[in-house]
This record gives sequence, structure tokens and C-alpha cells, in this order.
Amino acid sequence: MRKDYKLEKRKYVVASFIILITLIYIVRLYAIQLDDDKYKNSADNNAFLKKTVYPSRGLIYDRNGSLIVYNQPAYDVMMIPRDVQPFDTLDFCSTLNITREQFDKRLTDMRKSAGYSTYTPQTFITQLSAQDYGRLQEKLYRFPGFFIQKRILRQYNHKAAANVLGNIREVNPNDIKRDPYYERGDYCGDLGVEKSYDHHLRGFKGKEILIRDAHGRIQGRYRDGAEDIPGVAGRNLKLSLDIDLQQYAESLMVNKIGAVVAIEPSTGEILCMVSSPTYDPTILIGRQRGENYAMLNNDKYKPLFDRALMAAYPPGSTFKPTQGLILLQEDIITLQTTYPCYRGYINGGLRVGCHGHPSPLPLKPALQTSCNGYFCWGLKNMLDNRRSKYGSVANAFETWKKHLVSMGYGYKLGVDLPSESRGFLPNAQFYNKIYGENHWSANTIISIAIGQGEILATPLQIANLCATVANRGWFITPHVVKEIQDTVLDSQYMEKRYPAIDRAHYESVAEGMRMAVTGGTCRLAALPDIEVCGKTGTAQNPHGKDHSAFIGFAPYHDPKIAICVYVENAGFGATYGVPIGSLVMEKYLKGGISPQRKYLEERMLTSNTIISSGVKKH
Repeated sequence: MRKDYKLEKRKYVVASFIILITLIYIVRLYAIQLDDDKYKNSADNNAFLKKTVYPSRGLIYDRNGSLIVYNQPAYDVMMIPRDVQPFDTLDFCSTLNITREQFDKRLTDMRKSAGYSTYTPQTFITQLSAQDYGRLQEKLYRFPGFFIQKRILRQYNHKAAANVLGNIREVNPNDIKRDPYYERGDYCGDLGVEKSYDHHLRGFKGKEILIRDAHGRIQGRYRDGAEDIPGVAGRNLKLSLDIDLQQYAESLMVNKIGAVVAIEPSTGEILCMVSSPTYDPTILIGRQRGENYAMLNNDKYKPLFDRALMAAYPPGSTFKPTQGLILLQEDIITLQTTYPCYRGYINGGLRVGCHGHPSPLPLKPALQTSCNGYFCWGLKNMLDNRRSKYGSVANAFETWKKHLVSMGYGYKLGVDLPSESRGFLPNAQFYNKIYGENHWSANTIISIAIGQGEILATPLQIANLCATVANRGWFITPHVVKEIQDTVLDSQYMEKRYPAIDRAHYESVAEGMRMAVTGGTCRLAALPDIEVCGKTGTAQNPHGKDHSAFIGFAPYHDPKIAICVYVENAGFGATYGVPIGSLVMEKYLKGGISPQRKYLEERMLTSNTIISSGVKKH
């Protein structure tokens, strides 16, 4: 009998098809059972409720052990959408004190959010009040699929230091992408130490596994809690701030725009850091946070803008100590070198004005009287008259800049707070682009000799310079955290940094600053029984009234505090900068203000310079 080859081929085709289908089923079953967690998660969610245990966030104290920031319980309403069964919606809304429209909107927003799943807990409403929580807890059995998640909210003992402390907010997708610790619905630090020390403060989340019956009701802990993971509380912080001093300095800056930064010279610890106008940190907690944040963000005076760290100001005459140090170090002058000042610097048809004082004069009296002419002549002699030493104006300028960088200008100091500005120091290339190579000289840029022109610095940088003079030639990177629980502070906040200036030159500059208080432009800074050193600054402002600035430290021979005060649109340095700075120093060193200076305190507390300001871009 002849063989039917077509039938034989068909047999193989059918067999191959059956084998292929079998393989597909095997692969799919393997994927479902071993690789795909969907059905496993579904089964687990039917049997278990896995709740996140949020740890207590670290507490924050001031340098004297006073509690500043602590925690209070808060409660979020969570839901697992697939577990929700028909319930009385109006009763639910009434219990939570929301409208039906708000209820519907929350459901819609939740479904649109990234990471939404009907199998996993979703946040329906956050931060219940104690009253709402109590009402809901009593009725929760009526609303299947809903449960309450305990959280932590920050609370404040003082309505101060908002710019230093920062706040916490719900994480966004970028936070989650950047740090795998976070999940949707978590909170993280936002601004201040809450942000820069978030990894210390946040602790570690735990897990609690609850077992459910066929109707979804909680029957207790799975395996009596053997599989639970406890949360680990965050580390406590002790700040270098003196909260009483912070509050006092903030009160002096009410109705003013500007900043106050005080540093303990021997440690680099920031004693107070004021940005004004400021705000009450308690308004950025609770369910009104978003609304209040938007209000602050839209305020024309920008209270969220930390002027102590972020504002880049012309330092004005507070810059003159740096100029004296550079001129001494580069042998441009000696302590006996004198320069003329006939009500200003006059050279080649150029005039930079100055107030009346004896002339000619050497360095220390020039600091005492804040002579513009002296420092302009000094810069001219360095840039234009030392060709044999530097080779060109550009090379001399770069040497000048290098010294300023070593003193902490032009770059971020590295303070342990976010958003620090670097200020601005031009380089030779900057002027080459503007004027052309070899087409500029000292007279072209003479205003930089007195802290004007292109020079910009933050109040923190200016205060740090003052601390360096107080220490006679070294500083420690300024920082606001003094101690971290069970953790060693970063070494950069303990190591001394030395500018490229000899110690002897700092002694001379410190003496000139002492003379400014005893018989110069800083007479109002004089304190009973305390030797104060200071330097005024009046920074020209093309947008309006000049800015008032002051740097000072005390005591002269054993400095405990160095300070910078900068008040926008307040006129001469002696009008506002000096009084505010001296009052803060007296408050810190003596614990109060002497009776003979109470009039000065009252004047600063009640004065208003914000009316002289415009809305400026920093």
C-alpha cells in the first residue's frame, strides 16, 4: 500500500502545534507563579494588611538644651480601593467635616496620582485634627476599606528661626527617584536643618502586618507580631543657635529688610542667623501648609528667601579690613605708609568721595575713620605700580583675588544649610571681556577697593571674615548644628582654615577696628566694661537708599562673638547696622541691655526702614 506523505506531514504539523501550545502554557504558568507578583500580592492583600510604622523624627534643641522642635501625633485616612464596600457617603463626609464635592475630588485626584493601585493603601486625607480623628475612630467599622495611619507632625516651642529650622513636606516624584528610602505619601525635610540633616532626623520606617478574615476585618497581628519590623526614631540635634539671642535679634529686625549673622569665633558655631522679614514656622504645619506656603511665596518681600545665606550684597566699607590685610601681606604698604584723602580719592580726573577727616593717614586711622581715599590709593599702587612684581595688571588682580578667596569670599563657605550663595568676585578675564585685554587699570575698577562695583558677598561671608579677624588669622567653617545624637560631627566643622595672610597683619587690622569704636565711625558700638571692635559699612544702592552694614567682635582679646548686620535701604552704617550689632553683642555677652542703652534698644525695636525699600531682585 502506498504511503500518504501529505497525511504524514500534517501529523507533524499538528504535533508541533500541540507542543507549542503546551510550551506557552508552561512558560505562562511559570511567569504567573514565580515571576509575576500580581496574584501573590492579591492573595496577600486579601489575607494581610501591611501598615507602615512611621518613626518619631529627631528632636531639635538649642545650644543651651532648650527644646525648639518636637513631634505631635497626626493621623491620615487611608483606603484600599478594592476593599471598599458600599457605605453611607454623607455620614463619612460629615464625620470628616468635608463636603461631598471634596470627597469626589479627593477620589479623582487619588486615581490620577502616580503609583495608584486598587490593591495597595492610598492616602485619602492627611493630618486629621484631634476632633476629626476621635469621631472617625468611633465610626470606622461603618466604612470598610478605610483605616487610620498614624504619622508625626512637627511642633515648635518658639516662633523664631524659621529660616534655620526649615519644615517638612510630602515627598514628590523627584524625591522618590533621588532617594529609594522614600515612598509616595512619605514626608521629608524642606529648607533649613530639616532638609540638610533629613537623613539623620528621619530615622527608619517599620512595618506592621495585620491578619484579616474573609470579610476584610482585622483579626490581630500576623504570628503575634513576629514578622513586624519596629520603626527606629531619628537622631536628635543640638543646634549652635542660642534661641533667646535669635528671638532678640529677630525683634530688632522687625519692619526691616536684611540679615544678622553672629558666630562664635573659636568654634565657627552660628549663634544666631536672622533673615528679615521672617515668618512663624508654625504656619507651615497641618493641612493649611500648602495655602500658607503659597502666601509666603507670593509675598513681595520674600520671607522664604534666606538673606543671611542667599542674598549677595555689596559689602561696602566692611570690605576694607580685607584690603588692609592684602596690602600688608603683599608689601604694598607698611603700618607707616600714608595716603592722602582730600574728601576722597582724586586721580586723573576720577573722584571717589569721602567724608572729612585728617589727611594723609596710615592704615589703622584709615580703618578708624573708614577712609575711602586710603584704600583706593592702596589698590592703585598694587595693580598699576608693581609691574616689576606682578608683570601685568591682570596678574596683580588675580593675586588680589586669590587672597580674598582664601578669606572665604567668592565661593560657598560650606555651611550646613541648603541654598548657600557664593556671592561674586570678578576675575581678570571678566574685565578683559568688558574693557578688552590690557585696556583696564586700577582706576577702571577702583570702586572694588571699598567693597562696591562688582563685589558681592553674603552676610554669612562677611560675618566669617569678622570671625577670622577676631581669631587673628583662622576660621572654622560656620555651622548651625553643634551635636548629632550618637554621631560624630563632620570634620570640616572642627578643622581650622588659614587664609594666606600672616597673623601679625590681623592684629594690626583688629587694632584699627578697636580704634573705630573708641574714637571713629563705630562709637555707638561701645559697651560698658567690654572692649568692642567694629567696622561700619555704607553700601551704595542704585535702586534707592543706601544699605547700612556693620561688622564687629568682642571682647577684643578674648572674642566670644563676631557679628555682621546688614539692613537694606537704611542709610549710613552707624544709623542701624552699628546699634543693632552692638545690642546683639551686649545681649549675648551680658544677658541684657544696660539702662543707659535702653533708649537705643527702643529706637531699634520701633524703627521702620522697610518703607524705604522697593521690591528688588537679589
